[in-house]
Amino acid sequence: MLNRVVLVGRLVADPEVKYTPQGVAVASMRVAVNRVVKNDQGEYEADFFSVTAWRRTAEFAQNYLTKGRLVSIDGRLQQRSWTAQDGTRRSVVEIVADNIEGLDRKHDAEASAMGESDGEIETVSAPAPARKPAPTPARPPSKPAPSIEDDDDDPFADE
Repeated sequence: MLNRVVLVGRLVADPEVKYTPQGVAVASMRVAVNRVVKNDQGEYEADFFSVTAWRRTAEFAQNYLTKGRLVSIDGRLQQRSWTAQDGTRRSVVEIVADNIEGLDRKHDAEASAMGESDGEIETVSAPAPARKPAPTPARPPSKPAPSIEDDDDDPFADE
């Protein structure tokens, strides 16, 4: 089974970060992604996606991402359901981000909002979780490669 989503779009607003009672950071944000085809009026429409990030990725979003920034989001789809206070059943499909990268600089996002840009892209990403390096497997002593001249089974050997 595979559940993978990759989006490139612009943040609709600054990420909103809250903390669970255990102190875990969780960020909520919306991303606008332009469609690749134009509508009947010759304009590109956009789709808006809800994104949730946890822990270090959430803190990265809070510290480095702002409204208008071009971002790349790599994550998975998740559906949540609950009963609202009025008794109705509600459901939402959102993207849970495993990795978020800023694809432009802050001032480029501001210039983009005004229709200006110098075209350069700078990538900034959330640090990957720390992992222990895999142990190096012990290698058996290497044997010299057999000589072709010593191979009796070689059908192409000179006779």
